[in-house]
This record gives sequence, structure tokens and C-alpha cells, in this order.
Amino acid sequence: MEIYETDSEIGNRKSWLLSLIVIVLVGLGVLIVLQVIALAVAPFLFNISIEEIMALMTGDYSPDNGRMAMLFVQGIGSGIGFWVAAYVIMHFIDKADLHWEIQIPRFNAQGAGLVLLITLGGMLFNGLLVYLNSQLVLPESMSGVESWMKEMEQQLLELTKFLTDFQTIPELLMGLLVIGVLAGIGEEMFFRGLIQPKMHLYTGNGHAGVWITAFIFSAIHVQFYGFLPRLFLGGMFGYLYLYSGSMTYPILAHIVNNAFTVLMVYASNQGMIDFDIESTDAVSYPAAILGLLVLMAGIFYFKKINKPNGELEQGV
Repeated sequence: MEIYETDSEIGNRKSWLLSLIVIVLVGLGVLIVLQVIALAVAPFLFNISIEEIMALMTGDYSPDNGRMAMLFVQGIGSGIGFWVAAYVIMHFIDKADLHWEIQIPRFNAQGAGLVLLITLGGMLFNGLLVYLNSQLVLPESMSGVESWMKEMEQQLLELTKFLTDFQTIPELLMGLLVIGVLAGIGEEMFFRGLIQPKMHLYTGNGHAGVWITAFIFSAIHVQFYGFLPRLFLGGMFGYLYLYSGSMTYPILAHIVNNAFTVLMVYASNQGMIDFDIESTDAVSYPAAILGLLVLMAGIFYFKKINKPNGELEQGV
């Protein structure tokens, strides 16, 4: 079970609405402030003007060093931003204790091996969810909404393609740091470390806590045609925390999932493998079924080796 111990009044169940409002306000505030700071610093680090950076954000990807600058802004404003937002809320508002002296020792080689297996199975099964989500068709009465969703999805896809079109090793390493490590740590600290135990407390149900948090995690990315696979990933990360009581496992899974995708894109760009990040036209059902079986078996044994041992579990 998640560890999130607090005696703060705002951390109590009866204060759930106020707590959620504070999370939204503080979270947005921290993300905006850090992104502004990153935008102010990037021109000095990457020899690029602020006008060129703003142009990058509107789809003009021609400026030199644009990819490195955008990755830097994303890393500071999002990856580190989520971690800082979670830290501020946990330590200064909820005055919570995650008891890392308990969480970290729970990480072991057997658990890490299972997490890698679970993540691999999840990626294979997620291919099916990507395909199914891409087939989403809204009723004719919602054609305007559907057009807007597709336009927004295309813009985000173009940005993703630009950010992951690594041309040099330094760009690849920056991509692994920002998309893999910083996003993995920051998003897990905010969603699984902060929001999930609160949702568990508010609903009184661990499974509800996992899936409500996964829904929020997916929705906040504003990618409608990637909602289902990201919801699934959020649920998978959530159960790793729920069953182990250690944030180290979902952080590891998140980093591995993102870093593997980055490496696949780079290998494809170098002509080493055939991999298209845009492709949603086909799905391997045998691979998806195999992935689901591996995932289910991995989760079963992961839960089995992480049975509660009487230590402090949760005290929100």
C-alpha cells in the first residue's frame, strides 16, 4: 500500500475538495514559473533567441539548436516541474512523510527484474490499445469536436516527431534524460506519490485510487487518440506502487518505458530497425496477447513477493 503519512488538516478526507484545488493551483503555478525560467535561460545555453523558441512552440522547427532548447524547456518546465510541485505540496502544505527509509529498502533485484518483465509485457499489450484508440470515431453530431481533436493530435505528433528526431549523440542523451529520467521521476512523484494515495484515501479503495489517478494522468497529456494506452500505463504504474509500497518501482517502470521508446526512435532514424512512431495502422494480436499474459503473470508474482510485512503502510 502507498505510504503517505500526514497529520495536516488539509490532508484529511473531509478536506478532499480543498486539497484538490490546492494541488491544481500549486501544480499549475510551479509548472508555469519553471517554464518561464527555462525559457529565460535557454537562449544563453543554446545560442537561440527567445523569438526563435516561441516560433518552435508554434510549429516552426527551423532554428538551429531548436531541439536541444525545446528539450531543455520541457525537462525543466515539466519533468522537474512536476517533482517540485509534488515536493511543495507534500512538505509545505500537507506536511507529509513518504518514509523513504521504508520505501527504498523495499527495492530489490527480484522486484526490479519483475518490473522490467511487467513493463515489457505492458509495452507489447499497449500496441493493441494504441490501435484501438486510433480507431475512435465520434457521432456525426460531434464532427466539430472530432476535427478539433484530430488537429490537436496532429500538432502534438509533429512536436513529438521533432523532439525525437535525434541527429547527434548529445541530442539522444538529452532526450533520454528529459523524456526518460526527468519525466519518469517527476510524473511518478506527482501522480503516484501525491495524487494516488489521496484518491485511495478519498474513495476508501486502492483500485479506485489507481484508476482515478491513471485517468487524470492520461487526461492531463491532452492526447485524445493516445488516451487509452496512457490510461493503461498509468494503471500499471499505480499497481506497482499499491502492491509494493515503494515509489522506486513505478519510477523504474516509467523510465524504462519512455527510454526504450526513445532508443527505438533513434535506432529507426539511424536505419537500424523499422519503427514508425506514427504508425497505428496495424497491430500484432499474438504479441499483444503474449504481452498481456506476461504482464498478468508478472503482476501476480510482484504482488506475491511484496506482501505487507507489518511496517508502516499508510497514514494520510
